[in-house]
Amino acid sequence: MSLECGIVGLPNVGKSTLFNALTKGKAEAANFPFCTIDPNEGVVLVPDPRLSTIADLIGSKELIPTTIKFVDIAGLIKGAKESKLGNEFLGHIRQVDAILHAVRCFDDPDIIHVSGSVDPARDIEIISTELMISDLDSMEKKYQKLEKQIKGSTDKKLKAEFEVVGLFKAALSEGKPARSVELPKELQEIARLQHLLTTKPVLYVCNVSEEDLNNPSNPWVQSVAKIAESEGNKYVVISSRLESEIAQLDSAEQKDFLDSVGLVEPGLHRLIREAYKLLNLITYFTAGPKEARAWTITDSTRAPEAAGKIHSDFEKGFIRAETYNCEDLFRLKTEAAVKAAGLYKSEGKDYIVKDGDIMLFRFNV
Repeated sequence: MSLECGIVGLPNVGKSTLFNALTKGKAEAANFPFCTIDPNEGVVLVPDPRLSTIADLIGSKELIPTTIKFVDIAGLIKGAKESKLGNEFLGHIRQVDAILHAVRCFDDPDIIHVSGSVDPARDIEIISTELMISDLDSMEKKYQKLEKQIKGSTDKKLKAEFEVVGLFKAALSEGKPARSVELPKELQEIARLQHLLTTKPVLYVCNVSEEDLNNPSNPWVQSVAKIAESEGNKYVVISSRLESEIAQLDSAEQKDFLDSVGLVEPGLHRLIREAYKLLNLITYFTAGPKEARAWTITDSTRAPEAAGKIHSDFEKGFIRAETYNCEDLFRLKTEAAVKAAGLYKSEGKDYIVKDGDIMLFRFNV
């Protein structure tokens, strides 16, 4: 699965610390702007307790989780579009499928803030504005080009693209993100191909101090929550510094540490799952004596395409899928009991795979 989440934000908000915690990597995290120039990339296991439960009930010897890719992108500043380096950073964002917008919600005199003070609403506006300026510049150039091409043309696709670009250009000119434009289904693929920054889904990551991790009255977090709600986006609260410490511990040490700070699981687990949802991804499973494995697909994927994630031959020679949901296995405890209850189904090519399905594909090549 090639879908990627890009971690963006102002310099010194904790992006690289967060990335290191996620990936157990060694991206440079320093107390000055632009310590990250080239984007760092890392593939992360998606925590899913269902996989181990399935393995226990089926008797699988090995567990293979699914993964998601994160990209640590250099910090943006006001006026990024006006510089070559800023344009490079914006270009890196253009390559990802979803944005994790890291927002500083902690005060620390030892860590420089590029704007001189902590103000999440202002910081979010700076980043959002830079993304919109970049998109507007792109759409204005595209509009001028299409305006010339469309004269005397009978090409319906060209006219449709001109319509989409015009709508995006108008919205961006009014200071609205491209995602605010509602388009009919037949124009949505054209819109996707514009690769606009402000059409990408956003998850705000409130980076707080360890002391504020369980503080619902943190005014900076409340500010981000209000913005996220107004945009129809979501947010998560984590402490990048704390998460980087947790990531260095083994499983037993992690449990003891989490208990000591009153957490059920690392905040990164919640973040990874939310990022997974942000990309409109779901998980199906395969399970047998050898291994239980999680597979990533986009929501609304049909059975043959899901089979193709395992091997292209599975899709080419697809006959049927034998499937049941993991929740039925958890309730009834054995596959035999699931079958006896009439919940083990044989599905054809038009079956839409559901999150949590356990599948066996029949194929012939």
